[in-house]
Amino acid sequence: MFTGRSKAAFIAALLGTAYAIYSITYWAGVGGSTQTTTDSAEAIGAGIATLLVLPHVIVTVLAALFGVIGFFNRSAGLTLTSAILYSVAAVLFFVYAVFLVPSIVLGFVGYVNQKKLKKASD
Repeated sequence: MFTGRSKAAFIAALLGTAYAIYSITYWAGVGGSTQTTTDSAEAIGAGIATLLVLPHVIVTVLAALFGVIGFFNRSAGLTLTSAILYSVAAVLFFVYAVFLVPSIVLGFVGYVNQKKLKKASD
């Protein structure tokens, strides 16, 4: 499975996908229909919180998607795009940036490794 593929890129994609799934389920529970409230101020606050975190979640899901596609296609460019998008997602919602640091670091390491593996196979 790892022949010609970077293990660091795989771990980055795996961690990013796990965090994206966690983030979607968490924020869907906060702003979704699982929590019913009778207080309109609380509902407005939950809606504002969801809107503030929505760009972070969207970019994280895109980064995870690019990471998985980059790993299976052996594409160094898609792996680099994934690492950059993880960095952008961390800046968009700095409170949860600590969860993306391993994916960012492993994504850039995976890019370098994938580039070396591709050059060695040519």
